[in-house]
Amino acid sequence: MLTPDGIQAALCRPLPGRKAQKRMAPDSGLPILPLPDREPKQSGVLLLLYPSPETGDLSLLLTRRTETVADHKGQISFPGGGFEPHDTTVSDTAMREACEEVGVCSDDIRLLGPLTPLYIPPSNFCVHPFVAYTPYRPPFMAQPEEVAELLEVPLSHLLDERNVVEEEWVLGGAPTRVPFFQVHGHKVWGATAVVLAEFVAVLKGLCGDTGEEPSP
Repeated sequence: MLTPDGIQAALCRPLPGRKAQKRMAPDSGLPILPLPDREPKQSGVLLLLYPSPETGDLSLLLTRRTETVADHKGQISFPGGGFEPHDTTVSDTAMREACEEVGVCSDDIRLLGPLTPLYIPPSNFCVHPFVAYTPYRPPFMAQPEEVAELLEVPLSHLLDERNVVEEEWVLGGAPTRVPFFQVHGHKVWGATAVVLAEFVAVLKGLCGDTGEEPSP
């Protein structure tokens, strides 16, 4: 069974990194690192875990962005945003943004550890993902200008290989193989899928790397 303590211990060990991230990157590959003369903006995102009220199994929160936000309109993402001068660290950024976007502001949130940062060229952001846990399902309050929909995803859904699909899309005028997670009728691809790929690799390490769903 996946537990917060087990996930925290796994995140303290060497991470799977870019090797795991590549699995869910389009054919074009992982983004290159920023050029020396192009200083990226720093951002923090939160992979928030909590027990399902029905089963007790861990779920993860994703959001669908509105069509009015500045970047990545309509895409599936994690709560998060850009580093602000009053943030002490990028993990503070992730926690603040989760409070502002989905109303998760409790002192009960426990940071379990970081995942590997990811550079996103179109917006020139270096995204720092952090995994966190709260011991109950939060009373979510989505910020309507930023969040169009909340997606609550059991970790067992992400671990199920039947929910990983590849299609050929036309991106930048060229046919491109695009892998994605199927989640509640949505296609979770791009940077969010790349971050999830590393997290899933961490979870599979805890499950014995069998590809099977964790036992309830």
